[in-house]
This record gives sequence, structure tokens and C-alpha cells, in this order.
Amino acid sequence: MNSPSRAHITATNVSLCLLFWALLSVGSLLAQDTVTNNAFKAGEHLEYRVYYHSSLGNLTAGEAIIDVKAHDGSPSGSNEPSYHIVGLGNSKGLFDLFFKVRDRFESYVNAQSLLPDYFVRRTREGKFKYDDEVNFDRNSGRAISRRAVKPITTDTHDLISALFFMRTLDVSDFDADSNFYLNFYLDDSLYRSVIKFKGRVYVSTKWGTLPCLEISPMMATGEVFSDKYPMTVWVTDDDNHLPVFAESAVIVGSVQMELKAFDHLKNPLIQPVDRRK
Repeated sequence: MNSPSRAHITATNVSLCLLFWALLSVGSLLAQDTVTNNAFKAGEHLEYRVYYHSSLGNLTAGEAIIDVKAHDGSPSGSNEPSYHIVGLGNSKGLFDLFFKVRDRFESYVNAQSLLPDYFVRRTREGKFKYDDEVNFDRNSGRAISRRAVKPITTDTHDLISALFFMRTLDVSDFDADSNFYLNFYLDDSLYRSVIKFKGRVYVSTKWGTLPCLEISPMMATGEVFSDKYPMTVWVTDDDNHLPVFAESAVIVGSVQMELKAFDHLKNPLIQPVDRRK
């Protein structure tokens, strides 16, 4: 299997890729027939604001919107109940004037196993255009895209399914500085992601100071990232495991991403704490 690559990350593509890459895994897990999902439900709606931070200050780079819908089956031909999860990444402000981004990612995720049946990518970034569909054929152990047919493991995820699968995990026994693993498929390659769980912290949000879990994914160094673990993501320390904030150091400056709105969570949001006491 390959090591994680750049995967065409731009300043505004980060609005989705930052979230999906950063939450790819928090466990070394085998494929399961049924996953207990206490974290999300159909109807969930999440909105994120993305900033580019440099010596000049904070510039709004874009936004990311994620919606979870109930669906019968998938384009692969499956008729089993599934979640149709759609992620949109759009540039805004000055970034939209000089480098327009309109990205769309879709995953049809089996409602019981939370493994993907079908993945859709529509990327529009300046003059760059990339479209793809991936059929995860579990019977033959292959991923079939527009350009390739590749073998996959039984527990292979796509970017979106990995994020939502991660949210269902029981983290009560996690220790600080533990490493965790998960297989995912992107751009006709199978990757094994390594994630550091860094501990429990408090994060200031528009809803108050929330108890959160802090995690960092391993990334490839190169044109965008200068450190193997440049990203940190904070998710609520409750059953929702809701991503509320993310930060990534890039070659020049950093990208920050914060939750600005949500609707139809499966569980009430964790209560804020008053740390002044």
C-alpha cells in the first residue's frame, strides 16, 4: 500500500480535505458486519468556516457543508439501507475571485457496516477539473473507478465514510500519544492512515468551552506540509464526536477551520464548562 500523498490539496480545497484527512482514523479495526452508531443520524447538517492565517491576519478562504441523508441502496446496485453523505467545499471572498473552488464529495455508506458502497468526486479548482466515481465491490475485493480497478482490503473506507465511521468509535480507553490505523482509498490508491490521539482538552467555541478529544493525522511532507503531523483536530468528547475545530500548518501560514452551525445531531451537544471556577 502507498503512503499518503498530497492528493491535490489547495488552500481552499482544505475546507473539505482538512476535515476528511484529519479524521481518517482513530482505531486499528477489522471490517464489521454491524457497527453500533450512537454518533449521527440522517438529517444531520454541519457548516464550517475556513480561514487562511498569515502575518497579514485571517482571510476567509471558504466554507464546507456536510449533509447526511437516508437512502435505499446506492448507485452500485445495492438495495440495502444506506446513508448518502454529501460534502461541499467552496471558496469565498478574495479566494473566490482569484482561485474559484467548487468541490463536491459524495459517499453512499452502508447503514449497518458504515463501509462505503459508492464514492463520487467532483473537483473544480481554478482550471483544474477532476471527476471520478468508485464502486467498492466487496464480493470481489476490488475498487472500480473510471480509470482503474484495484484490490482493496475488507475494511477499506473512502474519505467521507472514514470520518463518520471514526465518530462511532468508543474512545473511553484511549491513552494519550497512542497511534491508530485505518485503510482508505483515494485517487486509485489504497492508503493506511496513522493517527495520534493526543489527549483530552478544552476548546473555546461559539457554544462555550467544550470538552474535546485532540487528534493529529500523519501527512506526507512536500509542497503543502512541512511536518508529518501538521494538523490537529478537536472533536467533542461525547457520543456525537462532533468536529468543532481544526488547524493545519502549511508551508506559509496555517489553515483554520471551525464549526459555525449544526442541526439534527443524534445527541444533545456536550454541555460547556466554566473553567473560571
